[in-house]
Amino acid sequence: MKINFNRVFTLLLACALSAPVVAQELPENKAPENWFNLDLETDQVPGVSTEKAYQQLLGDKKPDTVIVAVIDGGVEIDHEDLLGRIWINPNEKKGNNKDDDKNGYVDDIYGWDFIGGKDGTDVEHDNLEVTRLLRELKPLYEHADTNNLSPGQRAGYEQYLELKEVVETELSQAKDGYDNYSSFYQVLEAFAAKIGKEDISREDIQNYQPVGEYDGTVKSVLLQNLDDTGLSFKEFMANVKEGVEYFGSKVKYHYNLDFDPRYIVQDNYNDPRQRYYGNNEVEGPDARHGTHVAGIIAADRENGLGIKGVAGPVKIMAIRTVPDGDERDKDVANAIRYAAENGAKVINMSFGKSYSPNKEVVDEAVKFALSKDVLLIHAAGNDASNVDVEPNYPSPFFMDSQERAGAWLEVGASTWMAGEKLIAEFSNYGAKRVDLFAPGYRIRSTVPDSGYEDLDGTSMAAPVVSGVAALVRAYYPQLSAEQVRQVLMSSVTPVDWEVIKPGTETEKVKMTELCVSGGIVNAYNALQAAEKIAAVQAATEEVREEGPRKKGGIGAFFRRLFGKE
Repeated sequence: MKINFNRVFTLLLACALSAPVVAQELPENKAPENWFNLDLETDQVPGVSTEKAYQQLLGDKKPDTVIVAVIDGGVEIDHEDLLGRIWINPNEKKGNNKDDDKNGYVDDIYGWDFIGGKDGTDVEHDNLEVTRLLRELKPLYEHADTNNLSPGQRAGYEQYLELKEVVETELSQAKDGYDNYSSFYQVLEAFAAKIGKEDISREDIQNYQPVGEYDGTVKSVLLQNLDDTGLSFKEFMANVKEGVEYFGSKVKYHYNLDFDPRYIVQDNYNDPRQRYYGNNEVEGPDARHGTHVAGIIAADRENGLGIKGVAGPVKIMAIRTVPDGDERDKDVANAIRYAAENGAKVINMSFGKSYSPNKEVVDEAVKFALSKDVLLIHAAGNDASNVDVEPNYPSPFFMDSQERAGAWLEVGASTWMAGEKLIAEFSNYGAKRVDLFAPGYRIRSTVPDSGYEDLDGTSMAAPVVSGVAALVRAYYPQLSAEQVRQVLMSSVTPVDWEVIKPGTETEKVKMTELCVSGGIVNAYNALQAAEKIAAVQAATEEVREEGPRKKGGIGAFFRRLFGKE
């Protein structure tokens, strides 16, 4: 590839770090260790007060174990920081190739893979939903006689044109992004070769004497970006390489009408209510995202390794459903059903898309999960968009009624900065449709090969909330999923100052313009609120069973309960 240096530097000087794969960096670039578990008052860091909760509230209390389903791209079940934290199906015998528990899934020891084939192969890449929809409509309308269309055909044709424009525009932009990042990566490789060291430090770059027309520009770009981001040269190179891969996937898979990997799964894709297909390989070919999510929720707090997950008394049920590309509604519905049928009490969904052609099937699964007292937690998305206006699926609003799922939380992402930059600039928001925010910027967690990495996104914020929800459900199992939702909503750390609106540089808004609760989830506050509700429930039950005769009647009982006697 011939490199157009002028084009590379013109574009990348301005936006090398603002592409979707690398969220634009904030000036304060060093995250405090374990920051998402810290406390605003005690530590001056707007985490979720997990450590404070463990130290001051939980003590010797005995929790139940809560199963949290991670519907994602796969989980490394033997990660050093997740050992003992993975759900094991108690009714299934490993490796006997039988469906011992008669749930329809053979050897589902740790969960299930709904995007794998019976032969153990897996879908790694897939289209975006918009591409799949366009592929369905293209044979019908590509050469249609537009003068002789019925009203129904006219509507289909209009949709075809709309989808075609989206795919062609996005594909063109992806090709530009791929060319730019590929060129820039080659420039960096050539620059590194001139320095001639394996591990290049900032000082090595500073001391390098430019040779040739563009060396000075490369040096300046590098020094500026390393200073702005706090990254090492190696990390910066890795981010640029990730940009190459990100845009490469868009070109090769996401917007490629000729690519359709569904044959691997060997299901009847035309039957959206088909239940039993896939395999039991829950890690899959790329478990980075799902393992990171699992660690935020459940990484061992006592082993001295890696990180501390939010919730100690939990087990992660791994359900592989999300490829590199958009998840499919059929698989999402089946994943939700599988989780609810097999004992999960919290479901984490760190994924999303703009189209949902079989939403009714997902709605049915959500209603089933609600009937099983499951709390569903979903990431709001990373487009700096208002989801009150822009579609984002799966959605808690049912197609048949627009009624909202009661036990559902939609989560935006916050940073560790307690001022105007509290909200991550990439986070989606919505005064009506986003419920609360949680830490989702520079979150350190588990990744494959027993590694650890900092990642950004509402994908990281959602499992923080899932961890807090699981903690409440573990210590107060008598509370329903809807009660736990209300506990988390009513106990947020309120944000009573204005914050910069995502997607803008300076526009400031009230937190209530970004989410319903107006705050950041707080484990300490949530556990205190749960304690009060549980006490009232226990008191009510005791009065119901024993009547008002006990020790002065019901009035005396409640006075004792709230410290009035």
